[in-house]
Amino acid sequence: MKTVKIIFVALLAIALGSSSYAQAPVQSKIVTTKIETLKVSGNCDLCKARIEKAAKLDGVSKADWNTKSKVLTVTYDPDKTNRNQIGKKVADAGHDNGKNMADIQAFNALPGCCKYR
Repeated sequence: MKTVKIIFVALLAIALGSSSYAQAPVQSKIVTTKIETLKVSGNCDLCKARIEKAAKLDGVSKADWNTKSKVLTVTYDPDKTNRNQIGKKVADAGHDNGKNMADIQAFNALPGCCKYR
């Protein structure tokens, strides 16, 4: 009987003592996202795929180009990228947008149906 009491007291001490080792709450960083639009030249679904792929830089969580309105909507983390970097990558893929013009080599590499100039 004495052994049972000792085991019971030991288990009780372990149970009560374990709560003192709880982890402190983790402070999480609040990630702010920014949504912006860019007017991007293009014509078709091939352009849509290329533009959206080019816009998906590190920090961009969503990129959607509308074939009718010719507007690219991007959602991104401003700590990782910005509108100018996104526009530059889209221009490098051959599509003019705002301040960023595609160079002639990138434009000429586009399929015939994608040539908007």
